[in-house]
Amino acid sequence: MSARTIAEALGAGRNGFTGLRLALAVAVVVSHAYSVATEAAGDEPLARFTGYTLGEHAVNGFFAVSGFLVTMSCDRRGIRDYALARSLRILPGLVAATLVVSLGLGAALTRLPVSEYWRDPGLWAFIRGTLTTFKSNAALPGVFEASPYRAPLGTIWTLKYEVLCYLGVLVAALGGLLRRRWSALVVVAALALALTIVGGLRGSDLPKGTETALRLPLIFAAGACLYLWRERLRISGAALGCLAFGACILVRTPAYPALLFLAEAYGVVWLALGPLARGVFDPPADLSYGVYLYGWPIQQTLHALWPEISGPALLAPALAATLPVAALSWYGIERPALALKARALGRRRLGTIEPAGP
Repeated sequence: MSARTIAEALGAGRNGFTGLRLALAVAVVVSHAYSVATEAAGDEPLARFTGYTLGEHAVNGFFAVSGFLVTMSCDRRGIRDYALARSLRILPGLVAATLVVSLGLGAALTRLPVSEYWRDPGLWAFIRGTLTTFKSNAALPGVFEASPYRAPLGTIWTLKYEVLCYLGVLVAALGGLLRRRWSALVVVAALALALTIVGGLRGSDLPKGTETALRLPLIFAAGACLYLWRERLRISGAALGCLAFGACILVRTPAYPALLFLAEAYGVVWLALGPLARGVFDPPADLSYGVYLYGWPIQQTLHALWPEISGPALLAPALAATLPVAALSWYGIERPALALKARALGRRRLGTIEPAGP
């Protein structure tokens, strides 16, 4: 019996995208446990084995899922509905997290008198920079001064790439390229080739920012390509195994990163529409965005309060604190925003698949 196509798997009505996104968000928190206290992300076992941390692999998975689901959203909704849906999915949670962290957590933890903290221009510059440019390296006045990383919302750097990818999908839709599937293949091939050539020329000297600027759009485009070619491509464990084997064989070559990222993009879609589609992990609430936003400041807070304890030792309490906060974000902010979106689009109920940014 041949494997189902992606289109057939989507048509089956069940998928594991919600559970997968939550697992990816938790993986980011786990990865940060190795660097929050020491700034030594390279100490993480997976970084030594694959060249990338667990958090980087998780972000790769987020972008592949996002590319797949966001392209599907634009294809099914139309341009106006797509723009509204993306704005209402990303912005409310980000605005709430920015205000909670800056006005609440920051005021509680700053070494400054609260009245001085509120008057400090750095506080308002932090809020403005976070909400307008997704500035992730900004610190709050008198907060986390003894920590290796002072920025309390250090994970939002990925949102700028996410928004740029959203705009790319919008431009493709306006140009009619979503109806021309070959265009997605051209984009994926061009980005993979660029990453391979630049990596070959620079080797280990390739700046991380340059690699990231190629890596994340490549993975997002690969996810989009999987959706656009859904009638032809199949959910196949054998295909995933071949991609993974190829990456292992080429691990010491310039082609390794691009092939690894393509394998990860296919792998997360395979997971969501294959094994996880059986309902083995299907949480009723989508906590992934809240976990992603609040996990880092909660880990920093625990380290600031108990600096003598290692980051990995604080992982369990960090997760125990993050999940309820993420639930408050979902039920108090994100879900009502989705309901507003549904009313604005003239629909009675929400769709079952709605991507959030990493």
